[in-house]
Amino acid sequence: MARNTARGSAKKSTKSALSRELIQREALQLIEAEGMDAFSVRKLGERLGCQAMSIYHHFASKAHILDSLADLLLSEMKIPPRSQSPERRLRSLVSEWRALSRRHPRFYVWLALHRWNSETGIRYLSEVLDCFYDAGLDAEQSARAFRAVGYYVMGATLDETSGYAQGPSSLEPLSATQLARDFPRVAAAGRYFIAPHFDKTFELGLTALLVSLGVAQASATAQKSR
Repeated sequence: MARNTARGSAKKSTKSALSRELIQREALQLIEAEGMDAFSVRKLGERLGCQAMSIYHHFASKAHILDSLADLLLSEMKIPPRSQSPERRLRSLVSEWRALSRRHPRFYVWLALHRWNSETGIRYLSEVLDCFYDAGLDAEQSARAFRAVGYYVMGATLDETSGYAQGPSSLEPLSATQLARDFPRVAAAGRYFIAPHFDKTFELGLTALLVSLGVAQASATAQKSR
């Protein structure tokens, strides 16, 4: 009887301590540990030591949990001050975004393809879009520049966290010896495809894109690369 009472008290304590913040934190940890495909409210309940129904008191569904995680991470992004130049603000936002993708690589695959049309998401998008307006681009130019930079950043971060960072994906990859013998240029390029070179390659592409869009000056870019 005493053991059952103690067990019941523990469950009651866990349930009373349950909060949206705790659920979100544990959900992120579960996703990073097991991946999005394995994530479920039932598994989350097991991790929290409660029934799934207890979680549903805080979130109506699994989709609502994921939505809240997107808002949580976007709300934690550092927003650069408006006193900085549009280019510097944009680079800061992009840098923060890449850091986020590396902190939560498994959740990021979902986040990158999720439409951020909540108030939190729209507020964040507005900060990014304002960089283009403040650089002197008109409405159409700003919209197209926003999308072009988004294509680049999303593709690069997905590749950095879920592509090349994961190593060969073919079941029968060429050996290093055969690669060097038959495809020497690919072998030579491959040394620059690995993680230690991600930052320099990313900066090269971002700078070229910002210069072409009129957000950065080529002379400033040349000076920065010296």
